This record gives sequence, C-alpha cells and structure tokens, in this order.
Amino acid sequence: MIIKKSEFTISAAKLSQCPKDGKPEFAFIGRSNVGKSSLINMLTAHKGLAKTSATPGKTLLINHFNINDSWYIVDLPGYGFAKRSKKVQEEIDKMIDSYMLQREELVNVFLLIDIRHDPQKIDREFMDWLGENGVPFSIVFTKADKLGPVKAKQNAAKYLNTLKDVWEELPPAFITSSESRLGKEDILNYIEEILNGDTTS
Repeated sequence: MIIKKSEFTISAAKLSQCPKDGKPEFAFIGRSNVGKSSLINMLTAHKGLAKTSATPGKTLLINHFNINDSWYIVDLPGYGFAKRSKKVQEEIDKMIDSYMLQREELVNVFLLIDIRHDPQKIDREFMDWLGENGVPFSIVFTKADKLGPVKAKQNAAKYLNTLKDVWEELPPAFITSSESRLGKEDILNYIEEILNGDTTS
C-alpha cells in the first residue's frame, strides 16, 4: 500500500465526537514514550502529522488522521503514565475503554511495545484485556534500531514466547524502527489485507 494523502481530521474528547463517515479505523496505542507519534509519521511519510513530544503523556485526546480518503489512523492516549493525576488518568482510561469496546469502525488495534525492555505487567494486562473483550490487535515492537537486527529479533521472540501461557494463537507481530523505516511495508501491507478482507485477524 502507498499512502498518498494523510491529514489531521479531528481531536475527540469522547466517542460521540469521533467521525461519523463510517471509514475503517486502525488505532495505535502503547505506554507513554513508546514512540507512537514517530511510528505514525514514519508510516505516513508525513513528518509532522502526529505531534511528537519530549514530554511523555502529551496525547490526551482521540486523534483521527484521514488516510487516502478511505480509512483512518487513530492516535490514542498512552496508558500507565505516572505523572498524570489519578483523575486525569481515570478519565483517559474510560475514554480508551469506550472507544475500544463501542467504536464499530475500529478494525484493528496496533499495540506498541518498546523492544528494548522486558515484558511489563501493564502491557500484558492491557493485551489480555483486549483478548478477553475480543478486540482484534497486533503487536508492534518499536525502537529496533537501538538494538540491531539480531538482538531485536531475539527480544521479540522472547517476548512472544511469554504470551504462550495464555494465548493459544499469538497475535500478529511486527518489528519496527521509525529511524530506519523498518517494518513500514509489513504494517501497511497488513492494513491493506484487512481492508481487502484477505485476513481473518
């Protein structure tokens, strides 16, 4: 797939403010500072599309980006950010939950994991929650350039292996780097397959 057009559409504070045109949506979510904005900008080849920040936890709204006038990338707030007030984090969690469970246009969630770190409890809990609620998702390992190709593959394999205690069938997984554009074609081809109905994931 080639992305010829990518533009910001709307920032929504609640589900009712999201676009009502019925286009399929691919949501991106992860812990704060996992490289979400950089990944979205890399996938779209649109440097300033998603606002990157040196301050983790800046995304507080549901951000929709129109892609090729046919589908949306949805940038969701990061979870598990300790410096937010408890009240703000609870509001964000509620917003994410309602989007994940009630948004009919959502066809896949890309859950971002920093490939450099051991499995974190908060990521695993979120992953299991997605599975329990039947929300289709894929894992995107980010920042692979920080490790090198061999170590990145080893870390990804090790991480996926830890999921086998609960998951009979592992979710699709992608190794990416926003710096080297690693994984760009794989993710875009996967999105295209879903849009064309070529995959049951």
